Amino acid sequence: MGNSYAGQLKTTRFEEVLHNSIEASLRSNSLVPRPVFSQLYLEAEQQLSALEGGSRVDNEEEEEGEGGLEQSCPPNPYQMHPPPEGCCTTDGFCQAGKDLRLVSISSEPIDVPAGFLLVGAKSPSLPDHLLVCAVDKRFLPDDDGHNALLGFSGNCVGCGKKGFCYFTEFSSHMNLKVTTQPKKQKHLKYYLIRNAQGALTKGPLICWKGSEFRSRQASASACSSSLFPPLESSGLPAPFPSEPGPRTTPSIPLGAPQAGPASDHTSLTAAVGPAVFNGKDSPKHQPLVKHSLSAVPRPSALGILSNSGPPKKRHKGWSPESPSAADGGYPQGGGSRAKYESAGVTCMPQVGLVGPASVTFPVVASGEPVSVPDNLLKICKAKPVIFKGKYSSHGHFPYLCGNLNDVVVSPLLYTCYQNSQSVSRAYAQYGASTMQPISEEMQLLLTVYYLVQLAADQVPLMEDLEQIFLRSWRESHLTEIRQYQQVPPQPIPPAPGAVAPVTSAQLPWLAGLAASSCNDSVHIIECTYSLAEGLSEMFRLLIEGKLAKTNYVVIICACRSAAIDSCIAVTGKYQARILSESLLTPAEYQKEVNYELVTGKVDSLGAFFSTLCPEGDIDILLDKFHQENQGQISSSLTASSVTKSASLDVGGTPVCTGYHLEPHRIWPFQLAVAQKLLSHVCSIADSSTQNLDLGSFEKVDFLICIPPSEVTYQQTLFHVWHSGVLLELGLEKEHMTKQRVEQYVLKLDAEAQTKFKAFLQNSFQNPHTLFVLIHDHAHWDLVSSAVHDLYSQSDPSVGLVDRLLNCKEVKEAPNIVTLHVTSFPYALQTQHTLISPYNEIHWPASYSNGVDLYPEKKKYFGLSEFIESTLSGHSLPLLRYDSSFEAMVTALGKRFPRLHSAVIRTFVLVQHYTAAMMAVSGLSQMKNYTSVETLEITQNLINSPKQCPCGHGLMVLLRVPCSPLAAVAYERLAHVRAQLALEEHFEIILGNPSSGITIGKHFLKQLKMWQKIEDAEWRPQTYLELEGLPCILIFSGMDPHGESLPRSLRYCDLRLINSSCLVRTALEQELGLAAYFVSSEAPLEKGARSEALESDAEKLSSTDNEDEELVTEGSTSEKRSPVKRERSRSRDSVSSSLSSKASSSARCGESPAQAQLAGPSRGDRARSPQPCGPAEEGRAPGERQWLRAGRGPPAVISRRSPGPAPQPDPGLKTGQWSIQVSAPSSSSSGSPSSSAMPAASPLVLQAAQCSASKACRRPPVVFLPKLVYDMVTSTDGSGLPKAASLLPSHSVMWASSFRPLLSKTMTSTEQSLYYRQWTVPRPSHMDYGSRAEGRVDGFHPRRLLLSGPPQIGKTGAYLQFLSILSRMLIRLTEVDVYDEEEININLREESDWHYLQLSDPWPDLELFKKLPFDYIIHDPKYEDASLICSHHQSIKNEDRGTHRKPEDLYVRRQTARMRLSKYAAYNTYHHCEQCHQYMGFHPRYQLYESALHAFAFSYSMLGEEIQLHFIIPKSKEHHFVFSQPGGQLESMRLPLVTDKSHEYIKSPTFTPTTGRHEHGLFNLYHAMDGASHLHVLVVKEYEMAIYKKYWPNHIMLVLPSIFNSAGVGAAHFLIKELSYHNLELERNRQEELGIKPQDIWPFIVISDDSCVMWNVVDVDGAGERSREFSWSERNVSLKHIMQHIEASPNITHYALIGMRKWSSKTGSREVREPFSRCHVHDFVILNVDLTQNVQYNQNRFMCDDVDFNLRVHSAGLLLCRFNRFSVMKKQIAVGGHRSFHITSKVSDSPMAIVPAQYICAPDSKHTLLAAPAQLLLEKFLQHHSHRFFPLSLRNHGHPVLSVDGYLNLGSQISVCYVSSRPHSLNISCSDFLFSGLLLYLCDSFVGAGFLKKFHFLKGATLCVICQDRNSLRQTVVRLELEDEWQFRLRDEFQTANAKEDRPLFFLTGRHI
Repeated sequence: MGNSYAGQLKTTRFEEVLHNSIEASLRSNSLVPRPVFSQLYLEAEQQLSALEGGSRVDNEEEEEGEGGLEQSCPPNPYQMHPPPEGCCTTDGFCQAGKDLRLVSISSEPIDVPAGFLLVGAKSPSLPDHLLVCAVDKRFLPDDDGHNALLGFSGNCVGCGKKGFCYFTEFSSHMNLKVTTQPKKQKHLKYYLIRNAQGALTKGPLICWKGSEFRSRQASASACSSSLFPPLESSGLPAPFPSEPGPRTTPSIPLGAPQAGPASDHTSLTAAVGPAVFNGKDSPKHQPLVKHSLSAVPRPSALGILSNSGPPKKRHKGWSPESPSAADGGYPQGGGSRAKYESAGVTCMPQVGLVGPASVTFPVVASGEPVSVPDNLLKICKAKPVIFKGKYSSHGHFPYLCGNLNDVVVSPLLYTCYQNSQSVSRAYAQYGASTMQPISEEMQLLLTVYYLVQLAADQVPLMEDLEQIFLRSWRESHLTEIRQYQQVPPQPIPPAPGAVAPVTSAQLPWLAGLAASSCNDSVHIIECTYSLAEGLSEMFRLLIEGKLAKTNYVVIICACRSAAIDSCIAVTGKYQARILSESLLTPAEYQKEVNYELVTGKVDSLGAFFSTLCPEGDIDILLDKFHQENQGQISSSLTASSVTKSASLDVGGTPVCTGYHLEPHRIWPFQLAVAQKLLSHVCSIADSSTQNLDLGSFEKVDFLICIPPSEVTYQQTLFHVWHSGVLLELGLEKEHMTKQRVEQYVLKLDAEAQTKFKAFLQNSFQNPHTLFVLIHDHAHWDLVSSAVHDLYSQSDPSVGLVDRLLNCKEVKEAPNIVTLHVTSFPYALQTQHTLISPYNEIHWPASYSNGVDLYPEKKKYFGLSEFIESTLSGHSLPLLRYDSSFEAMVTALGKRFPRLHSAVIRTFVLVQHYTAAMMAVSGLSQMKNYTSVETLEITQNLINSPKQCPCGHGLMVLLRVPCSPLAAVAYERLAHVRAQLALEEHFEIILGNPSSGITIGKHFLKQLKMWQKIEDAEWRPQTYLELEGLPCILIFSGMDPHGESLPRSLRYCDLRLINSSCLVRTALEQELGLAAYFVSSEAPLEKGARSEALESDAEKLSSTDNEDEELVTEGSTSEKRSPVKRERSRSRDSVSSSLSSKASSSARCGESPAQAQLAGPSRGDRARSPQPCGPAEEGRAPGERQWLRAGRGPPAVISRRSPGPAPQPDPGLKTGQWSIQVSAPSSSSSGSPSSSAMPAASPLVLQAAQCSASKACRRPPVVFLPKLVYDMVTSTDGSGLPKAASLLPSHSVMWASSFRPLLSKTMTSTEQSLYYRQWTVPRPSHMDYGSRAEGRVDGFHPRRLLLSGPPQIGKTGAYLQFLSILSRMLIRLTEVDVYDEEEININLREESDWHYLQLSDPWPDLELFKKLPFDYIIHDPKYEDASLICSHHQSIKNEDRGTHRKPEDLYVRRQTARMRLSKYAAYNTYHHCEQCHQYMGFHPRYQLYESALHAFAFSYSMLGEEIQLHFIIPKSKEHHFVFSQPGGQLESMRLPLVTDKSHEYIKSPTFTPTTGRHEHGLFNLYHAMDGASHLHVLVVKEYEMAIYKKYWPNHIMLVLPSIFNSAGVGAAHFLIKELSYHNLELERNRQEELGIKPQDIWPFIVISDDSCVMWNVVDVDGAGERSREFSWSERNVSLKHIMQHIEASPNITHYALIGMRKWSSKTGSREVREPFSRCHVHDFVILNVDLTQNVQYNQNRFMCDDVDFNLRVHSAGLLLCRFNRFSVMKKQIAVGGHRSFHITSKVSDSPMAIVPAQYICAPDSKHTLLAAPAQLLLEKFLQHHSHRFFPLSLRNHGHPVLSVDGYLNLGSQISVCYVSSRPHSLNISCSDFLFSGLLLYLCDSFVGAGFLKKFHFLKGATLCVICQDRNSLRQTVVRLELEDEWQFRLRDEFQTANAKEDRPLFFLTGRHI
């Protein structure tokens, strides 16, 4: 199926998974990708080998790779016995310590017994050596590969030990160090023969045949146990590539990057080591260790990591990019078959293999060998690349012999052919018999069609071919496919020739016909007997020069019985060179280049260049120029650049007004991304998987891991420093040093491990800190740590990311979250990725949720914008290629075929720069030796500092990936610059990842001056600090590592990037260097306006400032006026360069390119005040900021030009690209040296012309190699750039070639899902084994991926994320508690009695009884409640306070933010290890089962039996008594008063709650300090399910449904009645056990659901009696408080016990007396025995606790408040009494209903309300009682008399409470004249005589409230009210309810 890791296809559910997948996979809206193909091919290796039987398919599979290894891993890892103690274990030596290497002993005499032969064995750890051994020839095969005896017999030629009977034993003796079972067929490779000189050399291949190669097909993925075959101590190359993994990918030109070692094994790291060089050019027989190349042994198993190959014919599961297995049993020419084997070192030179350059070929029975001509490369000027095509199962690809260095052979085409049949055959398995695969003939014919239409400068791409096959096949089977696919396929363009089947007889003719139209670029050779004759014919034609115009040779052999054999040779010089070079891994490429430099092979190139110059060698010309001009040029140029300055600052130094700095800031899009990251982290925490317990973390710590680049490291330190994140997270104090900041950034180099261990240790020691591990540039090193295990000796950094970030400790640590950050996430989006698609965060588009995240006048220029600029209709393209450069490279490539093109390209480019510098310096004849583009770059570079008073200039980035070549370029350019006396005009900087930045003293001084840095030691450490410096930055290193470039970057010269690296990540990474934020419009009005432009943290957002008129060279430019549009064309156009060539002198003040620009841009300026641009956009260089954080920007000099600015040239029209504005004088350019300029105007014009400022206003211009340019700018049918459909990364492979194409409209999320479905990691990828860990989904729960375009601000975003995460965690550990001081303190009872025993821990009963009861309410929540009068008060008749609106009550209450203590009560969001079991969420436990139990009791006052339900979890059943297990609930167990245990809390806690299932604080585990306690939630019936869901392990008491709309009074009432009933039951039950009734514990706790923490006041005993009363308050557990209270002596004599409400304003007065007899609220301990006859009012919604307190006191019972305990109440904005909403019953309109509408006249047509009558009554009285009691308003001396109940009449009215019960305690009312009487639902205890005791003011008012009109009348009569009160008919009212809602009625009257 194209999954190269797979064995056979699974045969289940194929229709479901496959048919719908091909076309419908991406139409799905589901977020999780359907990894279809991973379901389709996983069969283990053993099954495959069993199926294969003994049949062999291709002879070429016999030869293992250069490394001689199995590709696929064995099913069971092989464990070698440890060598005997003390023996030699060195590779290449036997255990006796004797040398066995052929290279060492070839000349020594060797004793060979009769019947034995000398053979060469290959060791995996020494891939470039043969080991000599003597083997009995009976155990070796004959020439036909047959008749070898099973078994082994051999001798060691080193120590002479004889008689090894087992090859296993022998391999141990020879130190072969294999990881698979040693087999002679694998390791014995060549016969050894003596040459003419008598030296032992490598001879023919041993022709093994047999079934031992079967298992090679098996998938490496099928056996995770042993990933890699033998590789023990092979060394790793020093220059380990950034992705050392396979480079095998069809995205490279026709299979190019299959870079492994010899066969097509993927190269794990790149062959290094004594690299093998061409026989012709190499030092002949000795290893190349003398050179400076590191002679590390080449990792033998390069390749084991890819898959096995080439597939057998019957197995079609191979994708084109899986290089197939060892591809040929060919002899080795010049010592290396890799010369022509697919993924091998292909065109790598070979050294160190002894042996003649030409080798005897083996006698091969299967076909005659084809000899490769000796002088092939010399004649053809390129190495032909031969792609094996189709060959029948009995035929063989011919053996090649002779000059094998000059050809490259690759199996990729064969693999592609095989692959393209897999899906069709899979369809056929499901009964679609008509669906034949695309025929072999048709495949070949389509290939010919494809090659014919390729242009001369195009390179074939395997992926193109795959798509052609797929389209052709689908078109021919459209109908059948439709039967299997639910989604109709899209129409497919017809493939040529897909109409009738092609026969093998027709094929050569049709192919010839197709090729006839292409001017012989494709040549067809038809052969009759075998491919060998076709190949020989091709070589003959090549030698005779008859194929000079031919790029491709197709050889077809159609002889045998309808089967065809074919191969395709690429002979075009351009194509063959690119294809053969693309087979090199990066390390091989560097090694090849290094070799060419070290051995002086490049000297011929230099010699050639020197012949080009008409006046002799360029160097001679330079010397001559240097001598002639010494002393003149530098002084004149320097003088011109400084003296022309007209704008000086106070000190006389020149200023450029464009150089501004801006303080660090965060942009909206960065904040949006940070918030997205935070929400993802929260969603991980909120999920039920318990993977992240945010509630348990108190702070945030972090570590940022970055690639080993010094510049990136310094850049990241800079960002961390300036973001302030360390201070915000509390990790560092104010005055931190740079060394401290370095603790938080980890460079992934050799020292990383120690620092990382410290990080892990820190995370382990601080479980309450959340550690965020940020992996920046996360696509960089994805090599599996398993690879490191193989290469650990040589390079410790291999697989470092995997070893550190994927180690067990990181994965399992519950407090580490890993965040991968990258611009190129594709390699982390495979079928095996550890990152869930739900945890991917993609950078937002410009508009997100309707908010424009990007500030106005800001446009990001990334890859798509660069591509867009190349489309017609735009301004000058920002992406370009240099045709004259490419032409010269191509010509030289033909002249020097043995040199790598990277060397040629570098030398040509350096030559161009050299010539251009000479031309600009006055040697105008050199213009002809450079390209227009290079001349333009150089002119602008050298001239830019002259146009700025300060000398600000442009940066030119010259990208030279290969470090040795970069060094050569640097030396040469520096030399030329010195000779031309330009050292002070521009700097040349060699940028190497491993080292910092070095610049000359002159430029260092300039930078310090510009940036106002006084530190003598300061050096620039990041490229951003080079802002405004005119320089060429030679940027080396195989991959950029995230370095940001300054905004003065003007040219990005990528002409030297390795054009073979055609994978999406590599391409986008190179182009990402130029990514940029620009302003899309100029601020034209404000002269000195400063607006930050640079939003990119990576480009140093911290200090940017953009005041530029900026032209965006994208689509916006089309809308601009012609003049502006012209301006936007910039000085970089080809035409401008041409005009610059035409200009009078290359030395004039500025190039006409700039002159062209200047006209129109000044035209803009003429229309408006001139904003001059900052040269530096404020990318504040780092160290300057480290030192001068507080300094402001330099003074801005007015930019308004006093003189007239020149008008635009009327000839500038939009359509013109080539405009001649140039003149020898610079007047049109506004250069200050122009005599025509007005005296006053130079300042503005200089500022305006500062080139660095101009550069900041537009994105850089990028020059690409032609091949890459074509790839980037071409699009497919849907408009998708072709580059996007390349293989996404070197470290992954396509899961199948039958995949849909990416679509242009895909979002980042959809692209991610696409890659997750269609790519799999290679074996070298760190995710390769992730599915073997047994997880179903394989995703790691605490791992996130942030992806966003390069240079857009990701660093700033993730640092901001850390800040807001920290703030959120602090917020999670904090809570808003009410913080209000007690009210009515001044009205406190002035009694003679105080509780003066200040140190008593408990109240003394006798003393306490003497205390008077304080009627006054002090709880601040009742600030708006009516005052309760007692005879002790002296209340003045003034207003008690301002009246508040009801809705303000909640909003305006004062709160304080408190840190949660370890004894807090929590809501449902809290998770921690300790209370998981308590909550019932522990993953090891099932969700707690619970049972519903009914419990009934009768209550006379309600007149009916009350039916309650308990929900009791199984874990809590021990608190209850049942008639039998699982039977009827009988009672709730109660402890004894005499129990003294400290293990549990005696009082059951009841918490009534509504609307707070999430926010209620019901988790009392920590509050109770883990003590056992009984906690019951009291919920309404309709909320039962939701509460049960959130609190599965809590006991619920469910109120009857009649109470669904009731208030808190009903809950309190039922709790108390149930508790009393239960007390009776327990007394009866325990009485039978001999326990006295009075010994049963009678207390319960009624707690609010918002009680969060409890405190205790500690009193200093010494100061108790004195005036200095000192005390402190601390947080304690509820357990401590409860056990203290429960231990009180005589506790059963108290009816109600409570505590203070906490307030920060509490004074010593409140806590001085330890106990008070007063109201208690919120958290009360209730004695249900004593209060048996005092009930809560079940109808009440508000103030029911005050009402109950008054009843309890009037019943003569004791209420005690412990003043030294306090409870903190959390502010909860939802639920509680706020869940009652009063709305209209009829209309749906959401009209606000005011309290005045809550009552109405009976029978009126008033709006009826949907609310309980009691709630309407209470709310009305609270706000409008003055309507009933007008006399009482603010008349506190004459309160309203309230009988048997307390109702809140509002803060303006006082009430006096009296109880009508006999023997009740009431205040003496004889002194009072009441202003009103309130009779609320009075019972029979209230009689006419009772009321006559009280005296009323004249005009006092009465209000009688009853359940209905009838009882209202009866009450008036029974109480004889009409005697003293006057009633009117209109004074009757009712609550505004409907009749069915039972309204309350009331009557008002006046006292007569």
